[in-house]
Amino acid sequence: MKVRVTVMLKEGVLDPQGKAISHALQTLGFPGVTDVHVGKIIDLDVAGTDRAAVQKQAEDMARDLLANLVIEDFTVEVLG
Repeated sequence: MKVRVTVMLKEGVLDPQGKAISHALQTLGFPGVTDVHVGKIIDLDVAGTDRAAVQKQAEDMARDLLANLVIEDFTVEVLG
């Protein structure tokens, strides 16, 4: 089953990469961009047919390895 884990910095955590992108976009003539947040998407193929079990397994993976829970939040989406 395909699973997508999205990891983003928690609200209030400094995002220097997002700030740099925001500044660069302003410089390139995109004044409508007011805030940028950078994260990561991790796509996994997980063996199994039980959606709930695959969801829980992916959440465990995110909690144990894929996200730093001190500064990051994550979401898990079972795609198929």
